[in-house]
Parts: sequence; structure tokens; C-alpha cells
Amino acid sequence: MMITNPEFAQDVTRRHFFKDCGVGVGKVALASLLMQQSAGAAGASTPVAANPMAPKSPHYPARAKAVIHLFMAGAPSHLDLFDSKPTLAKYEGKPIPPEVIAGQRYAFIRADAAALGPRFKFVKQGQCGAEIAEVLPHLGKVVDDICLLRSVHTDQFNHAPAQIFFNTGFGQPGRPSIGSWVTYGLGAETNNLPAFVVMSTGGGISGGAANWSSGFLPSLYAGVRLRNQGDPILNVSNPAGVDATIQRDSLELVEALNRRRLERDGDPEIATRMASYEMAYRLQTSAPDLMDLKSETKETLELYGCDPDKPSFARACLIARRMVERGVRFINIYNEGWDAHSDLVGNHTNNCKATDQGSAALVQDLKRRGLLDETLVIWGGEFGRTPMIEQNVALGRSQGRDHHPQAYTMWLAGGGIKPGHSFGKTDELGFNVVENGVHVHDIQATLMHLLGFDHERLTYRYAGRDFRLTDIHGKVVQGILA
Repeated sequence: MMITNPEFAQDVTRRHFFKDCGVGVGKVALASLLMQQSAGAAGASTPVAANPMAPKSPHYPARAKAVIHLFMAGAPSHLDLFDSKPTLAKYEGKPIPPEVIAGQRYAFIRADAAALGPRFKFVKQGQCGAEIAEVLPHLGKVVDDICLLRSVHTDQFNHAPAQIFFNTGFGQPGRPSIGSWVTYGLGAETNNLPAFVVMSTGGGISGGAANWSSGFLPSLYAGVRLRNQGDPILNVSNPAGVDATIQRDSLELVEALNRRRLERDGDPEIATRMASYEMAYRLQTSAPDLMDLKSETKETLELYGCDPDKPSFARACLIARRMVERGVRFINIYNEGWDAHSDLVGNHTNNCKATDQGSAALVQDLKRRGLLDETLVIWGGEFGRTPMIEQNVALGRSQGRDHHPQAYTMWLAGGGIKPGHSFGKTDELGFNVVENGVHVHDIQATLMHLLGFDHERLTYRYAGRDFRLTDIHGKVVQGILA
């Protein structure tokens, strides 16, 4: 078909073709999508076509209403913080037994590199008697409220794929993140803040924005990143000369134009854009209030060990608690810098100093406010570190550890998790899991279970098939449930 009208040609799209041919596919698709979001995905009985972020019911009663994920990007060493291995100390300077390392390959070391014993002293803490490294004194105070998973393992070997894998269930960008799946399934509890919020403390995150992307889900479900300084969200403040009346009139005009386009094209991304404009308007009040910690007591600020006016991991943890109080569903806090290929002692000492008090205070604060039972807190990185030493004169590295996907430790608290409990076990060198292995997909399945979802049933049809967070894998870790 030849188009002779240039103006018409510029405005023709496949959506226009289906609309104008009389089939109305665009409108049918939009109605189907909104019906699926509100009813089919999460089991709600009433369609919410007008607002895809309206609260929805999960498959069954939930144990947790919100999630705070403390992601230690770069991968902390389980061998030096959580998984005491006296036998590894005896191998110090000697090769790991050949039967243990058979067939292994590493990024920066040979498999037969000498063993490196634990760098910190372990101390039994709490009534449960869990052994925690001495560089985590604050965590030791709440050890009876957390569950240690000492048998986590992953499929990914390098930082970016491993971080993306943990957050999306797939090692490459393009899939929806956990927070996106949660908001897709549950909607939002608040209209004044995003349902899914991301914060970071430190340098760049290897996996980047793919860690909180909505993937092939509508972009409405993507995480919203808050800044550490200035306006929490760029351009949230009005420019000079724009008052509330002018802004409201402008928004209403833009909404009318967008609604007209939505009715014409049936593109759900237009609905996303409309919701984003309204959220941005409300954020002008709610975001500054959220970030203003002057209302917090001196005792609370001292508990977290944070300066209310200076960016820090502890400050982010306190803001996360305030988000939970305000109805935010899913909160990611990334603390980068744990990649200890060299000077593990210095690296982990500094990172523990930056994160230990804030992490423990978050658990304590949620508990004393009656929020811990309904808030799931997760702490951990993308993989573990090798029992063998990394030393490389050419790269200027010494006394470090390489990447180790076969075994590592995480901890969870609240939201239906068994407190004061340790689950899983590695061998005497901390190399392989030998008891109650927990795959990353299992953690994802357990998280969804605690939020009230059957992870096999929360799906989204894309490219001709139904996708889910755990793909075709994952099982709920029943042994850590309260």
C-alpha cells in the first residue's frame, strides 16, 4: 500500500492500523491487561481498570506486608562474617584438598591457590548461641531475632549477572525485578509514595538499573530511585515562577490530552505516564516529609547511629522504616563496595562499620514499633568468597578472596521467618553446601510465599508464554518459616 499524504504517514502506527480497521485490538488489549493485573494475576475478584496500582489480594493470607532488602553489593565473605570454619584456619597457606576443588575455575585465582583462614574472631551471641564475627557487634544484639541461611548458592559467577539474577531470577537484563512482581501482584497501599523504592549508599552498582527494572511488565511497576542529597527525586520541586495553581492547571490539561490519546491508541504506557504525573505532584509534599528526619527522637537517631542531614547506610535504613509506616511495599537499599579481592580485613572492617549498626537498628526499631512481624528484612550479597587466597602482584592484590557462587550466607528477619535460627550447612572449609541447600530461586519463592503468593501462579504473559519470577525453578524453604 502506498501512502501519498506525508502528514498521514507520520502519524500511522500499527496501533492506528488495528484501531482504524475496525477490530479495536488496542482497546481490547488494554482492557485485558487491566483485568489481568487486577484479577487474574493476584486472585482479586473485582477489576480495577481505572487504577492498575489499586490494592489487590494475594492468593492466600500473607505473613508479610512489606519487604526491606538490604543488598550488600560486591559479595561479603561468609567465611569471615557468619560461617566459622576452624578447619580452614588449619589449612592456612596450604592448598585445598584436590577432591574439593576438582573441576573448579575462578576469575582471578588458580583453583589450587593456598587456603586463607578466617580473618576475624567469631563470638557466640544471644540465647541461640549463633557465632557471629566480632566486627558485627550490633548484629550480635539482635541475633535472636534473625535467621541465618548458611547454605545459599547461585548459578552466577560475576557481579552484574549475579546481582541481576538475585533481583530478577535471570542472569541478563530484561526481566522484572522482585519489587516489580510484588507491586504487580499487590498494587500499592499508598498514593503518596511509590510502592517500590530504591536507595543506594556507595559507588556504582554492577547490575545497574536492571536490578530494579520492571522488565516486560508495564513501567508503572519499576522501582523509583531516591537520591541521597538534594531533592530525593530530580525535578520534584517547582521551578521559579510556577505556583500551585499554574501547576495544577497544567497537569489537568496534560491529563486530558493523555486520556484522549489513551482512548485512541489503547497503549497501557500512556496510563503509566498519567499515573506518574499524578505521583510526581503528590511527591512534592510527601517526599520532603519522608526525608526530613527532624521529627525522629534523639534516641532513635542514636540507635541507628546516623546524622539526619548526612547520607549514610544507617540513614537509609531509618528512611526505610518510615517508608514502611507510610505504606511502601518494597524497599531496596544497596550498599556497594564488598568486593574484597584485596585487603579483605580492611574492606570488611570498613563495610561492617558502615552497615552493622543501621541493619541491627532497623530490626530493633521495627520490632519495638510492632512492625517486624509484618515486615520481611533480607540482608546479603550476590555470592560468597573463596576459601583460597587471592594474591596478584601485577594487579596489586593481596590477602583477598575471589568470587564463590557455590556457598554463602544471608540473614532474614520478621515477616514470618523463624527467629534465632540457623539453617543449612557448608563443609568444614566453607566450600560446598552439604546440608539444606538454598538456591537463589528458593529465596525468591519463599519471599513470594510470605507475601501471600504461590510463586508458580503469579505470572505475566509475554512473547507468547507465561513468565514468573522463579522461571521454572524454586521451592519454598519451609525450614525457616515460623
